[in-house]
Amino acid sequence: MKLTTKARYAVTAMLDLAMHCSNNDTAITLSDIAERQDISLSYLEQLFSKLRRAGLVNSIRGPRGGYVLSKSPDLIDIAQIIDAVEESVDVTKCLGGSDCQSGKMCLTHSLWDALSQKIKTFLEEVTLAELILNRDKSHFFTDNLTKNQINTKTL
Repeated sequence: MKLTTKARYAVTAMLDLAMHCSNNDTAITLSDIAERQDISLSYLEQLFSKLRRAGLVNSIRGPRGGYVLSKSPDLIDIAQIIDAVEESVDVTKCLGGSDCQSGKMCLTHSLWDALSQKIKTFLEEVTLAELILNRDKSHFFTDNLTKNQINTKTL
């Protein structure tokens, strides 16, 4: 499974916004994010349109306009961002439809479905605030993954 560029850029842009928007009075322009993160401005405009419709950001018009988070970074999880840009972390061949092999469930469907659920749960547990606090701690996520491993005895 590979996370799409759309999802990666959306998470990166939201993290940039969270890091540079110290309070909701300071709107951040997409051109600033584009420059800092080396993401196309037109691509960011498309992403932020979806993020705004999902209620994750608010746009501010005028000479000091731009975007702000719609809520605190500790209330925005990574799964929300990925869902907002209409991406999926499903690793099943059938995208969860249980019709992987000529309309029937394949032999390994439950394995890939369980993995998809673990990925989704992990992304729901990570907030923008956590990413900001732990961005320099490379072991933070690997330590948490170890704690949340699948119990193979229950499968």
